[in-house]
Amino acid sequence: MKEISFGATKVVTGSCHLVMTKELNFLVDCGMFQGKEEHRNFEPLDFDANAVKYLLLTHGHLDHVGRIPLLFKAGFRGEIITTKATWDLAKIVLTDAANLMEENYITRNKKALRQGKTAEKPLYTAKDVRKVFSELDVRFVKYEQKVKLAKNISVVFKDAGHILGSSIIKLTIKDKESKKIVVFSGDLGNKNNDILPAPKTIKKADYLFCESTYGDRNHKSFEYSIKEFRETIIKTLKRGGNVIIPSFAIERTQEILYALKEMSEENILPKNAKVFLDSPMAIKTTNVYVKYHKHLSKKCNQFLKNTGTIFEFPELRFTTKVDQSKKINNIKSGAIIIAGSGMCNGGRVLHHLKNRIWDKNNTVLFVGYQAVGTLGREIVEGEKWIDIYGEQILVQSEIVTINGFSAHADQSELLEWIKPMSKHLKALFLVHGEEDKQIIFKQKIIEEFDIKTHIVDFEEEIGL
Repeated sequence: MKEISFGATKVVTGSCHLVMTKELNFLVDCGMFQGKEEHRNFEPLDFDANAVKYLLLTHGHLDHVGRIPLLFKAGFRGEIITTKATWDLAKIVLTDAANLMEENYITRNKKALRQGKTAEKPLYTAKDVRKVFSELDVRFVKYEQKVKLAKNISVVFKDAGHILGSSIIKLTIKDKESKKIVVFSGDLGNKNNDILPAPKTIKKADYLFCESTYGDRNHKSFEYSIKEFRETIIKTLKRGGNVIIPSFAIERTQEILYALKEMSEENILPKNAKVFLDSPMAIKTTNVYVKYHKHLSKKCNQFLKNTGTIFEFPELRFTTKVDQSKKINNIKSGAIIIAGSGMCNGGRVLHHLKNRIWDKNNTVLFVGYQAVGTLGREIVEGEKWIDIYGEQILVQSEIVTINGFSAHADQSELLEWIKPMSKHLKALFLVHGEEDKQIIFKQKIIEEFDIKTHIVDFEEEIGL
């Protein structure tokens, strides 16, 4: 048996892991590259999609599901296995991605035609996405349910606590002489959040492919992050400013809404506060979270019982239409604007940044990871001039980063999760992390557990 990673190697995007056995080949995730690795999306898949029998999805983020339409185009006609919540979120994510790519293509092509050229066509269209959802077979699994992939191969999905429906994948492969347990962590959740339960632990494994997004550091405590979040909101609004929160539609937005609802319930939101969820995708996602509320934390379900809703509160407005979004620009102060994309590489947040990031009274509040090569990363790292729609904009707003809201486990949580497996692990493979972070985490793992640890390279063949 061998594994080859076609993404999430020394970067945090493009998760795609091919497992090849005597009985069959299957994939764990097929995600899109973002940031500096984006060019890889346009390269042909370096494996035979026709020979892949199953696609196991850990969760619905774009960097884990974004290349499924390309996999389908390349000939994949196997079965997708995942949780129902993940598939519901994947529909939203892929449809949104296709629509954005088509819109960008129209804009780029108009510009190219004026120069006598044509723009590169989008990776896929909304029509391609609809084909995926209408023509591929999907099997929904529940957590802890054992599923047979072949006579000697079975899989169990366990709650990863990262986003709604997210999973750790535990594979058991038997032969006449032995039994191997191979685990793919997927993205592991931060156990200190109000929305989801902590990731499930696994007591025994032979090989582990582990994410390492925050392998180099520990988050500030969740309590401190909430305190910092509240202080930032109140301080900005009191000085007559507005708060822009670039936010991922899935999980991060729901955490922010929950935190703001708590402030509203406790009557500590400034009286002039007007909260806008300016993201059709995030609004749809929030509805999915409510649909599967039984998978959420006890706190969320208590809110639902007490107030009839988990995420809504009097100051909140959903803005689905473009003209509603534009009207937010008329508000001089008191606006808290939650908009995508979370890394500022597209979406409505760009318009809000263009209209407000030059104002010293305002605050841009980052609550999520900013990949290398994204506009969000540039802002966080202190760029004074940024390019938005071809225009140079001066950055004068206060820039605040709060990492305690992260949907990823930090170093100490990752080590805590690995510990029960550490006595039996033959090898640990680091994926889904930037190389400098992985080097630090690798050393920490060796110091703590003395496990053979390897940082995976792109298309590296690993024997198991």
